[in-house]
Amino acid sequence: MATTYLDAILTAHRARVAADDRPFERLVDEARRCPPARGFAAALANGFAVIAEVKRRSPSKGAIDAGLDPAALAAAYARGGAACVSVLTDLEYFGGSPADLVAARDAVDVPILRKDFTVSLADVCDARIMGADAVLLIAAALDDAELDDLHVLAVELGLDVLVEVHDEKELERAMHVEATLVGVNQRDLVTFAVDTDRAVRMAPQMPAGVIRVAESGITGADDAVRLVAAGYHAVLVGESLVRSADPAAAVAALRAVGRKADR
Repeated sequence: MATTYLDAILTAHRARVAADDRPFERLVDEARRCPPARGFAAALANGFAVIAEVKRRSPSKGAIDAGLDPAALAAAYARGGAACVSVLTDLEYFGGSPADLVAARDAVDVPILRKDFTVSLADVCDARIMGADAVLLIAAALDDAELDDLHVLAVELGLDVLVEVHDEKELERAMHVEATLVGVNQRDLVTFAVDTDRAVRMAPQMPAGVIRVAESGITGADDAVRLVAAGYHAVLVGESLVRSADPAAAVAALRAVGRKADR
């Protein structure tokens, strides 16, 4: 059976975790001493929100903007009205790094999501230590025990947690760990193909009281209109914003959809 993108990425991340000999208790202590987080979930609670992503490349499409300036891009997103910024920190497959997250966080006042394949308790601690305000947990990448343990630790450390799902079964798992912030990724992590109807199909299954985020395949206002109508509170947008000639204006255009819906 051929190795998928997800298989390869998780193999690399779990190998790194296996080689990590840092004392876990020291990491937890350091994470607990960090300043209070900025409140990622709270930033999504006031009308339709845009989570704008700093993304250099993807495994399926290659370079998007390998030489981007994460601080300048994050600042442009904030000027455009982004509620939060997401930063890819995976180096091997996405060209990102913790340094990108630090640079973006230092440039803006909005909350920051560490976008990565979080597979260990140490990863959660590292997210807090590098300055993230929220961490991504991908249901497809974790078993039930891992999803629960990582979610519990993240909350204990003051991080908000975006639990990413792709189907009803994964949504049930997210609800089992009492996730309050759920993202529906329209990208298949096995093939990396995008199904732009997935979030709309999943919307009726999303429980009341959960902050709903649509991820991937969102290229402009028309996509945002459909997602607002389906009941999503936020969109997480990367590639189309990075490729835009004016990222601030592109974010503002997405935000305008939300302002119209709020009237």
